[in-house]
Amino acid sequence: MPKAIRIYMRAMDRISNYVGILAMYLIFLMIAVLLLDAVTRNLINIPLHWCVEFAQFTLAAYYFLGGPVTLKDDEHVRMDLFYASFSRFGKHRMDLATLPFLLFYLVVMMIGSWSSLKYAIETDERRFSMWNPSVIPIKALMLVCIVLMILQTVSLIFKHIEALRTKAFAE
Repeated sequence: MPKAIRIYMRAMDRISNYVGILAMYLIFLMIAVLLLDAVTRNLINIPLHWCVEFAQFTLAAYYFLGGPVTLKDDEHVRMDLFYASFSRFGKHRMDLATLPFLLFYLVVMMIGSWSSLKYAIETDERRFSMWNPSVIPIKALMLVCIVLMILQTVSLIFKHIEALRTKAFAE
């Protein structure tokens, strides 16, 4: 495997790990905001209207940011009916056969999220609520995370090709 591709794969793994750590800490932020909401609403009778919506945005960010590291660590949901019985070589072949479908899906998602972000920027789109927050930051984050998932998927394709090549040379 060329050195540039190896550097790319290591860089994507490192970026995915950092993004995953950021996602992990978002849970603590969400817990703190929901705890603040519960205390202010129930103990001092001052409801903060932004807390629940902020927690929803934080949860959405958590899911988006968790995508690349979930792909990297092979922790995503998969139909294991047949896959679990495959050899390591068979699993690499199956993953290599199915990753282009994931890549196609993510590219379609990226196009849709780009269109959605562009619309949100042009119209200054906001949630219709008492807090009335802009949706531009969460839509921008969604686009960035989908791009990171595409880059991680390409890295996985290279990894599976490398695993199949080394297996073929070992035999």
